[in-house]
Amino acid sequence: MESQKSFNTLRHEIIIQNKNGVNFILAASICWLLIAIVWQLPYSDKQRALFTFFCTAPLMPLAWIFSKVFKTVWKIENNPLNELGLWLNFAQLFYFPFVFIFFNQNPSQMVMALAIITGAHFFPYGWFYKTKSYSVMAGVISVGTAILGTRTIDTPSFFVAAFMVSCLLVLSLWTFSSYKSVRSQE
Repeated sequence: MESQKSFNTLRHEIIIQNKNGVNFILAASICWLLIAIVWQLPYSDKQRALFTFFCTAPLMPLAWIFSKVFKTVWKIENNPLNELGLWLNFAQLFYFPFVFIFFNQNPSQMVMALAIITGAHFFPYGWFYKTKSYSVMAGVISVGTAILGTRTIDTPSFFVAAFMVSCLLVLSLWTFSSYKSVRSQE
């Protein structure tokens, strides 16, 4: 029983100090906004797909900036769960070969593949941060982008990226609200 309490204490510390990862979600929403803009530019699908990769580059610097705004902590010393959060994020990298296949074979659908992977990787964070927001939005994003990406006739990648921005903004509000709820119980 003592180890369970210790585990819950460690997880609570992550929730409070990381504020449910809201800085990363807001940073991602800006990257996806850039992706939506790219897919409105008058370039070939292959060029826009390449530019899409570039749009993801500012994620970490933006997350760092938002960490200063929200006063979140990136590395919580003496908390082994801190490393788990990083590993949960790295797991999505193993799915990136699918993105590269779409880039090479069907670049107009690459954004959909990237969005599905991004959305799906949120699922375990529902458990990690003890909030339904990540788990629910993982399903909404994955299924929603698959539907938009395969059913939208004109500029599916733009609609997928715009949908991602909307979902990430909802997720950021929901996760921050969950954090505030936990914080108010202290």
